[in-house]
Amino acid sequence: MTEVDQVENDDYEDDIELDQPRLRLVQKAIDARDRMALDDLLEPLHGADIADLIEQITEFQRLTLVELWSGNIDGEILSELDEGLREELLSSLPAEDVAEAVRELDTDDVVDLIENLDDQSQAGVILGALDDADRVAVEQALTFPEYSAGRLMQREVVIAPSFWTVGQAIDHLRTAEELPEQFYHVILTDPRMRPVGHVTLGKILSSPRDMPLADIEEDSFRTFEATDPEAEVAYAFNQYHLISAAVVDEDDRLLGVITIDDAMSVLDEEAEEDILRLAGVDSEGSLSDRTLGTVRRRFPWLGVNLVTSILASLVIAQFDAVITEIVALAVLMPIVASMGGNAGTQSLTVAVRALATRDLTGANVWRVIRREVMAGLINGVAFAIVMGIVGVIWFGNPMLGAVIGVAMVINLGVAGLAGVGIPVVLEKVGVDPALASGAFVTTVTDVVGFFAFLGLAALWLL
Repeated sequence: MTEVDQVENDDYEDDIELDQPRLRLVQKAIDARDRMALDDLLEPLHGADIADLIEQITEFQRLTLVELWSGNIDGEILSELDEGLREELLSSLPAEDVAEAVRELDTDDVVDLIENLDDQSQAGVILGALDDADRVAVEQALTFPEYSAGRLMQREVVIAPSFWTVGQAIDHLRTAEELPEQFYHVILTDPRMRPVGHVTLGKILSSPRDMPLADIEEDSFRTFEATDPEAEVAYAFNQYHLISAAVVDEDDRLLGVITIDDAMSVLDEEAEEDILRLAGVDSEGSLSDRTLGTVRRRFPWLGVNLVTSILASLVIAQFDAVITEIVALAVLMPIVASMGGNAGTQSLTVAVRALATRDLTGANVWRVIRREVMAGLINGVAFAIVMGIVGVIWFGNPMLGAVIGVAMVINLGVAGLAGVGIPVVLEKVGVDPALASGAFVTTVTDVVGFFAFLGLAALWLL
């Protein structure tokens, strides 16, 4: 080792001893190809934390990590990774490591793994690693519609006949060769394998052995059909405080179970998707995406924004003579449009979220619209007074202050109406309100704001 190399290595070892963020230390260990340090840093971490680290390092560092780390990229890590990175990592892992990783997963996690793969050869490797029963279960789940309860459920279920006693259920659990890694209920079935109720493990352990299971059933029991949309399932879990729920086929026979962790993941994804779509960003993107992929996903919505901006510019063009005559209008125009846009976005965000949680319905939509319009008008009056004073002090023209004040009241009132009305109408016609509302609301507030401000100026100031 050269003297320079020795100095660099000493500096690296000093860094390892410092209390620095783990990500930076992992990157240093990878760059130095220090297998021992990398093992020490990753060994105590939860699989989800390792997945987060993998998502934050470069592609070259990810490949080096896989090569150096003596631990394995197991099923838990794979299930926590972003979809794009998961496929990239699977392609770099030996087939035997992939097989070992997927054997650790429940069937619902394997389904999630496979359904997002573009490379069918990888899907074949994963299916080939499963035992016959799990492979059949996964293949059957993949026949259900995407984003359905059938894709979300796991096939590992604990069942008992509805006529059993607590003692019989406990004996069965103790002697069973395989049980799910995590489960919350024992599902009670009739002779035709139709679920008729469920009992919590806590009730089973705290009840006498001769107590019939049917006597300690939970009132929260409900079932979902395999074709039910996963968003409706997640809503029900949240609304009715469910821990797990049975999934049935068209004949009401038990197929599997959905647990609360999967339902909450769907809710998180739905909320994240709404936030991203409100900003015109594709929900499938991630921080690890390549530049061209990011450009391709964002370009269409920037194009839509360009079209709406041109519409607003056409309104301005109708009043070019007024703007030429009174230059101060060009200075104040952006204020009216910006205030209207911000007010519209506030109402829009409230409305889209309320639609997603089903709090905004036909029964209360007009009350909510009235509230948002009144809030916009009151805020408009308050800021109109402020801008009226600013107009007088800045330009010495009381009428100019009156013009911008009245225009602001009009635009903020319209912003409240558009912010709620547009997403409601879009949902009625079958268009995702989170995806399309932003462009429409911005167009309305820009067009109305410019038209009101410049139109009033043409009437009152010329």
